Amino acid sequence: MSHDPSIVIIGAGIGGIGAAIKLREAGFHDLTILEKSHDFGGTWLDNTYPGAACDVPAHLYTLSFEPNPDWTETFAGQPEILAHVQATAAKHRLADITRFGCEIAAAVWDHDATEWTLTTTEGDEFRADVVISGLGQLNRPSIPPIPGLADFAGTTFHSARWNHDHDLAGRRVAVIGTGASAVQFVPEIAPEVAHLDLYQRSANWVMPRENPPIDEKRRRRYRRVPGARRLRRLAIYLQFEVVMNQVFNTGSVVNRKATQEAEKYLAEAVPDPALRAVLTPDYPIGCTRILAHSDWYPTLQRDDVEVVTTGIREVVPDGIVTEDGGHHPADTIIFGTGFATTDFLAPIDFIGRDGISIRRRWAHGAEAHLGVTVADFPNLFMLYGPNTNLGHNSIIFMIEQQIRHIVGLLEEMRDEGIVAIDIHRHVQDRFNRRIQQRMNKRVWVTSCSSWYKNEAGKVVNNWPGSTVDYWWKCRRRVDLADYDTVRATRD
Repeated sequence: MSHDPSIVIIGAGIGGIGAAIKLREAGFHDLTILEKSHDFGGTWLDNTYPGAACDVPAHLYTLSFEPNPDWTETFAGQPEILAHVQATAAKHRLADITRFGCEIAAAVWDHDATEWTLTTTEGDEFRADVVISGLGQLNRPSIPPIPGLADFAGTTFHSARWNHDHDLAGRRVAVIGTGASAVQFVPEIAPEVAHLDLYQRSANWVMPRENPPIDEKRRRRYRRVPGARRLRRLAIYLQFEVVMNQVFNTGSVVNRKATQEAEKYLAEAVPDPALRAVLTPDYPIGCTRILAHSDWYPTLQRDDVEVVTTGIREVVPDGIVTEDGGHHPADTIIFGTGFATTDFLAPIDFIGRDGISIRRRWAHGAEAHLGVTVADFPNLFMLYGPNTNLGHNSIIFMIEQQIRHIVGLLEEMRDEGIVAIDIHRHVQDRFNRRIQQRMNKRVWVTSCSSWYKNEAGKVVNNWPGSTVDYWWKCRRRVDLADYDTVRATRD
C-alpha cells in the first residue's frame, strides 16, 4: 500500500466522522466522505420526528475523543445531538473532504488494480484503495407492503422522514408500529390530533424514563474539570455494563428482576385490566428492544387514543380495514415500523473477488469478522456491521473499537507494504460459529419477532457478549496470518 492510500468513507454520521478524524490523526490524508444527504448527522439528521431523543445517557452517547460538557439533559434530544455531531465535523473541517448529495449504488473490486470502483446513482465514479462503510443498521426506513396503500387519499409518511409541512391538528391519525420511534412521537402528537389509532402487532416491554436536566452548575464543572465529566461517563458505562448486560441472559436473576419491575410499572400505570392485558408482552423481557418513556402508558389511556391489535387487512382511501372487517377512518398514516436492519450495506451492491456479490454471500444472513471485514471483499471495512449492535450499552463505544481496529489494520498494511488485505474465510467462519454459540444463552433467540433477527430467525444484529470482550478482541495486535494479503510489487 502506498504511504497515503486513497480512502473513501461512505456516510457522514457519527461513525464516518469518527473514522475520518482518527485516520487523519494516524497520518492518512487522502480521504473522501461520500454522503447521500445534504449535511452531517446520519440518523440524527434523518430522524426529526417530535420527541426524538436517545435512550442512552448523553455523556456516554458521545465519541470519547470529542466530549460535550454542555449537554442540557440526561437523555439528549435530537436537536442537541445533531448540533454536537455537526459541531464536531466543523471543528475538524470535514466539509472540505465531503461530497454531499452523493449516493452510492454499486461498488466493484478490481483485484489487478487492488482498488474499488464506486458508482453513484447519478452515474459518477470514484476509485479508492480502501472503502469504509459508515452506513450503520438504522438508515433505511421499512414500510410494510399493505394492500391498498397506494390508493389512500390522505397523507402517509415514515417517522424517519417526518412531514413537518403536514399539520396534524384535528386529524384522524393512524400510527402503524409501536417500536422505539413510536414510543417517543405518539405522546407528543396525541394531544394535538382529533383521534389516534395505534396499530400494535405485539406489545413491548416498557420502563419509565425520567430525564432530569443538567443544570448550569454541573455543566460548568464539566467544562472546568474534565476529570469530573470522564468520571460521570465511566459511572454510566459501568452501570450499563455490569447490570444491564445481565438482563439479556435467559433466566438470569437480573432478567427475572427486570421482568418483575416492568410488570409492576405496567400494573401501576394502567389500572384497566383489559388494556393492561393488551399491553402485556407474551415473550421474555429483552427479546426485543426494551423501551423507556414515562408518558407512553398515560397516552394510551386517553379517550381519543385507541390501541388496535387486530391485524390490518387493507388500506382504503379513507382509512384502514382490519381483518375482522372493522373500518377505521383516517386521513393520515404514520409508519413507526423501524428500518430494514438485516440488509447490511444495502442498497449498495458490493462485488468482491471473482465477481461474488455481497447480497449473494449474505443470502442466509450477514456475517463478518468482528463485524468489520468480510471474506472475499478486500479492503472493505464496516462500522456498526453484523453482530455489533447492543441492547445494554452505547453503540458509539462499539464504533470506536471498530475505528481503532480499522486504523490498526491500515497502519499495518502501510508498514508492511500491503496493498490488499482480505480476512480468511475460515477465520471469519470460526468467529461467527463462536458468537452464535454464545447467542444461545441470550434472550434474543427466544420466541419474539424482532429487528435483531433475519427472516430465518438468526440473530445477525446483536453482539452476544460484553463490550469489554469486544474491546479486547479489537485492541489486540493484527495477526496477518488471519488475512490473505497482496504486497506491493517492487521495480
